[in-house]
Amino acid sequence: MSRPSNRYPIPAATWRVEEEIKRSRFITTVGAAPSVEAARALIAEVGAEFADAGHNCWAYVVGPPGSTGQIGMSDAGEPHGTAGRPMLTVLLHSGIGDICAVVTRYFGGTLLGKGGLVKAYSGGVQLALAGLPTLERVPKTDVTLLVDYSAVTLLKRLLPDYEAELLGEEYAADVTYRLRLPSEQLPGFDAAIGELTNGQALLEVTGQET
Repeated sequence: MSRPSNRYPIPAATWRVEEEIKRSRFITTVGAAPSVEAARALIAEVGAEFADAGHNCWAYVVGPPGSTGQIGMSDAGEPHGTAGRPMLTVLLHSGIGDICAVVTRYFGGTLLGKGGLVKAYSGGVQLALAGLPTLERVPKTDVTLLVDYSAVTLLKRLLPDYEAELLGEEYAADVTYRLRLPSEQLPGFDAAIGELTNGQALLEVTGQET
């Protein structure tokens, strides 16, 4: 079953794993990156936490899984192409969007070589992703809906069909509802309301996530 393009898994929390490879200590932190600013904030936070580490290498993908429109990576002093790029490759193939990974390394005295570094940095991200809790990103739209009292009962029955959440309601000459629903459901909901009220309802978009 195909997933709607604007719904995809994202990190539900910041997740951390640690492993030791040839006496070097690798600490991988993975978290949500709904924007480039959020990714850079996580990178800065981890960098400050492990300021004494030899390297804090990072990569991020902002947007749907596999998208390359907003990506970033850094070897942070490791040999070129041994850290950031392998980490980014794992993220791009993870099936998870809006994600940032930082791998912190405390050198243990044994050189790993380029191949060993690539394996360690990509492996750290894979290990973190294996336990990472995720949730589904669903862009939402907020609307106000003005309807006649006669439509109230049928309208409330309709809300679950369109995953609509009732934020508030006001009763005056007519009934005003404040609702939040998945953006992709809005056209169908609008059409259903029009049919239910013979076009008499007034629906206004008040806020929208992209």
